[in-house]
Amino acid sequence: MGNRTIISVRDLVKNYGSFRAVKGISFDVIEGEIFGLLGPNGAGKSTTLEIIETLREKTSGEVIVDGFNLDKDPNEIKKIIGVQLQSSGYYPGLNLLQLIELFCGLYNRDVNPIELLETVNLKDKAKAKVKELSGGQKQRFSVATTLINEPRIVFLDEPTTGLDPQARRSLWELVRNIRQRGTTVIITTHYMDEAEYLCDRVAIIDSGNIIALDSPDRLIDKLLTTGFERRKEVKAANLEDVFINLTGHSLREE
Repeated sequence: MGNRTIISVRDLVKNYGSFRAVKGISFDVIEGEIFGLLGPNGAGKSTTLEIIETLREKTSGEVIVDGFNLDKDPNEIKKIIGVQLQSSGYYPGLNLLQLIELFCGLYNRDVNPIELLETVNLKDKAKAKVKELSGGQKQRFSVATTLINEPRIVFLDEPTTGLDPQARRSLWELVRNIRQRGTTVIITTHYMDEAEYLCDRVAIIDSGNIIALDSPDRLIDKLLTTGFERRKEVKAANLEDVFINLTGHSLREE
């Protein structure tokens, strides 16, 4: 992994009327890493992601993506990023092959649809429609569509919410494979085991502020040096402990 900054966010603010959803956050993402934005619902992580993706206006601050300034070159940014569509964004009458062909046309790319489906383990579903897929298959297809324009950066917003453990693991492997192609991945999640398994570094966001930013390992080590002990369990801590210790939220309180 190099250490070239591919995304730089400085003093990012997003207000909705008098409500400050994002309160002046700054962070960098390094090319080739899996970077996690973690936080309870409503913490500002999806808003932050959508601003970088050019899908939502920011109130103030500076965002640079692969050398392009969001204010000056949003269209250049759109060309180099892969954004996960919500499943409602698909034409219900088309099968997976036809959808990929449609997207290839939109992006002006020449991608082999069967090979792409093979990448995400859906080759046998080529003739199926999205509504006929299981939850995990839908999510994998949604990730496949982010890869069509051969992006430098892929954004995944809570990609495993609602999936069973097996489907989650399968999606985790897919995300790791995407990174092995040299693509930078930014993921939001409120599952700490997911972040611990996937992310090189995580930013923990609470009420619109970044309150910690480091590798999962270092965050856990830092917590342990405070003399933290898990009640009644083995004395190790995990990333979920770090998160609850910093935000005071249990992740189960949706």
